[in-house]
Amino acid sequence: MSDMNGRVVMVTGATNGIGEVTARELARMGATVIVVGRNRDKARRVVETIKADTGNPQVEYMVADLALMSEVRRLAEDFTARYDQLHVLVNNAGMMFTEREITSEGYERTFALNHLNYFLLTHLLLDTLKATGTGQNRARIVNVSSDAHKAARINFDNLDGSRGYNAFNVYAMTKLANVMFTYELARRLDRAGAPVTTNVLHPGLVNTGFGKNNDGFFGALSKGFLTLLRPFQLSAEQGARTSIYLASSPEVADISGRYFVKNQPKPSSKASMKQADWLRLWEISEQMTGIQQTETA
Repeated sequence: MSDMNGRVVMVTGATNGIGEVTARELARMGATVIVVGRNRDKARRVVETIKADTGNPQVEYMVADLALMSEVRRLAEDFTARYDQLHVLVNNAGMMFTEREITSEGYERTFALNHLNYFLLTHLLLDTLKATGTGQNRARIVNVSSDAHKAARINFDNLDGSRGYNAFNVYAMTKLANVMFTYELARRLDRAGAPVTTNVLHPGLVNTGFGKNNDGFFGALSKGFLTLLRPFQLSAEQGARTSIYLASSPEVADISGRYFVKNQPKPSSKASMKQADWLRLWEISEQMTGIQQTETA
């Protein structure tokens, strides 16, 4: 087991499933862990459970709806007001919404939560990550994606899903965006000589609360589909292993810009390797989130 004593870790989407397990096991290793979730009561309960299970009192929660860029910004402000170090950022929060929804800020909710959140939160915390990392002990950004990305292409003309909305296709596109964002970020960090690594992973088909927030006919359909798959699903503990590995293992201390499955680097899709698309997605994401060039890696 890796020693995480003295390291500060933020895990988003950490009030259930693989995010909760990731937070708990990193706390067990001795890390100071910030659990990020939408529901304050649930976050409080999860933190108390993690403290009791691990004997580590250095666990706290922060509350934010990460589908809203204003709340992503508030989370980053709250964090940097309290901490001057961040050794590991685990971008884990994600969802597939069966019906097309537009956030109050005007973005399609799946794309906002699954991609724009990763992009914006990472950028807002990047200076802290850079200041924390050293040549011998680089800070880490761990992005949770999915093999679903292999079914996707980025449709730059339909990022809001207005020209026909298919829940799985949109979800898969956001998971492809996670991979492409990771690769472009790794390239920029390496070019800048920054003491920060970033990797992306597929956790496997995990039996968690994912997708169970949807109501109505399509919600029932997706829940029924997930029930059929249950015999083939991993537990949250199994699904979290690669996130924990990338966040803590000395074996990957100097590895960046790779796609991991079961703790091993694997090829991602051909679509994910198009560097022109990395840059186009990056520039669009900057515009959507209001990030200025001066704030980027």
